[in-house]
Amino acid sequence: MNVRQTIGWNLRRLRVAKGLSQERLALGADIDRSYVGRVERGAENVTVATLEALADVLQVHVSALFQEVDDSGTRPPPLRSGRKPKVT
Repeated sequence: MNVRQTIGWNLRRLRVAKGLSQERLALGADIDRSYVGRVERGAENVTVATLEALADVLQVHVSALFQEVDDSGTRPPPLRSGRKPKVT
């Protein structure tokens, strides 16, 4: 797994663990939602500034995006589609 794939894997893992959609993460980091998808797939060469913005929204240190990934592991599951119910 190359570095871009490692970052993408960890980004998705952390995003799903926080219950954030790609759109919510993108809004918080002030980037385009489709860009988040490309980063998660390992198709983008991400800048340090973007990594910092993503880590800030996820409330983790930037180093968490570089955490070693076990190649034999399963991909983090997607979030359930649709809107979350409103809490009243």
